[in-house]
Amino acid sequence: MSLISGRDKNGVFHLGIKTEKGLRPIAVHCWKQLLQMSLAEAKNLIENTQGDEIELVELLPPIDSDGEVWAAGVTYLRSRDARTEESGVPDVYTRVYEADRPEIFFKAIGNRVVNENNWVGIRYDSTMSVPEPEIAILVNSKKEILGLTICNDVTSRTIEGENPLYLPQAKMYEHSCSLLSVVTPIWEISDLNQIEISAQILRKDKAVWEATTSLAQLKRPLEVLVDYLYRCYKFENGVVFSTGTGIVPPMDITLHEGDLVRIQASQIGELSNSVKTVKEVN
Repeated sequence: MSLISGRDKNGVFHLGIKTEKGLRPIAVHCWKQLLQMSLAEAKNLIENTQGDEIELVELLPPIDSDGEVWAAGVTYLRSRDARTEESGVPDVYTRVYEADRPEIFFKAIGNRVVNENNWVGIRYDSTMSVPEPEIAILVNSKKEILGLTICNDVTSRTIEGENPLYLPQAKMYEHSCSLLSVVTPIWEISDLNQIEISAQILRKDKAVWEATTSLAQLKRPLEVLVDYLYRCYKFENGVVFSTGTGIVPPMDITLHEGDLVRIQASQIGELSNSVKTVKEVN
């Protein structure tokens, strides 16, 4: 079982259980209504949903237009090593990885999020940009994890490497956040540590980089990351929280316009996006 949202031929929004042609709608009108419920309430609603299948003509990211995507950084050893390689102040990332408090930052508002039907962007003013394949979790207003999806937290590596204070510019720009449309409910996941994550950069149908990891390599448990995110902060409508990457390309690999980024996560699905350059907006 998985959840999706999208529009029918009349442009009407629906959210529900994924079916062969579309979805079976559940009795909510948006993602925030679902994330305002407790996990037990949402599970009961979803598992007892009945009704006719609705055919969709457009899949949408699993977030409302005013929803928020937050993210954690340096949560895997490989991420620490990659940040250390690229940075002029490498000790910062080692200290973050070893600290109790994780790095957490705002990534995108919902209306700036794309999905597998769109492209991801690389900044024109960065000479090195990389995908960051991550497991993203949908967390409700009660700090409970409702489900999992895939995020591509695209990053301008040159900009972040110049100075850690440039992180917002490296992370937040047009088409820098992609979410898989499909959400796997947490109760459908047999073992979080068994989730394998793989990624490829394809250039003219040839893989120029590929790597794998697993959620078992995440240093901090998901619940710990959620606890820090919710400290001194309310998410009354829930939040999408991307949990950091465990696979980062080496320093000689950067995204090019025309590339295809493919991210797969077992028990969840596949997120694929083409790559375009985001140019200066006048």
